[in-house]
Amino acid sequence: MFQPLYVAATGLDTIQDEILDITNNLANAKTVGFKKGRAEMESLFYVEKSFKDMLYEEISGSENTPVNVEYGTGVRIASTPKDHTQGAIEVTNNPLDLAVQGEGFFVVRMPDGSPAYTRAGNFRVDDAGNLVNPNGRILEPGVVIPSDTTSVTISQDGTIMIARNNEKDLTEVGQLTLARFTNKAGLKSLGQNIYQMTEASGEPVLGVANADGYGSINQYSLEQSNVDVISEMMRMVMAQRVFDTVTKAVQSYEGMLASLDKMKQ
Repeated sequence: MFQPLYVAATGLDTIQDEILDITNNLANAKTVGFKKGRAEMESLFYVEKSFKDMLYEEISGSENTPVNVEYGTGVRIASTPKDHTQGAIEVTNNPLDLAVQGEGFFVVRMPDGSPAYTRAGNFRVDDAGNLVNPNGRILEPGVVIPSDTTSVTISQDGTIMIARNNEKDLTEVGQLTLARFTNKAGLKSLGQNIYQMTEASGEPVLGVANADGYGSINQYSLEQSNVDVISEMMRMVMAQRVFDTVTKAVQSYEGMLASLDKMKQ
């Protein structure tokens, strides 16, 4: 008798999760390198018989219902993949701001020594001269910028050249490496604009920018979030309308139960 309430509960819970996903996208609309997510839904298992079907069989003596009737049991979130489409490139005045135009992720080292991957190229230099991201994750392979460096030049293929003590001659101090994945949507989000490899994403393929299909690296640039605020707000309105509709269905069913209770009295 309470099956409709259970179905409604799965719908409300699913819409709540979708609204949470939309809210997260909107909150990160200005986050460097952020990739928006989307909630993908699927129906739960169907059942072929209900109480009234069994009652019909009991009265008629037949094991066959008049038609093949299926009853849905609700909905759930199947997955929340990331959309890795290119975000807009914004020009900055920081020589350590880097953006990948095309395929590829920067590689950083986690505290446990494992590699992680990011599209956010807002790098800086730590106390030891290492090139790191805003959370102190060291870029892989490691690049050390000497303290007497007066200019940094990074080419589109990721070659890092520096000038020291205002000299005109440039010295190469490192080469940026990019990572590609067979299935980027399978990467696991760790927060802080960082992703981790999974079985679904496949093993990373390392390479150099501007070679073998890897993107180019733009200095003095940052890739912005790929969130379209207007589209996300439209999704939010639709989700809220569905939430309200399911809530009204629950209220209607509660009214039916109340009427049945009065009839019994």
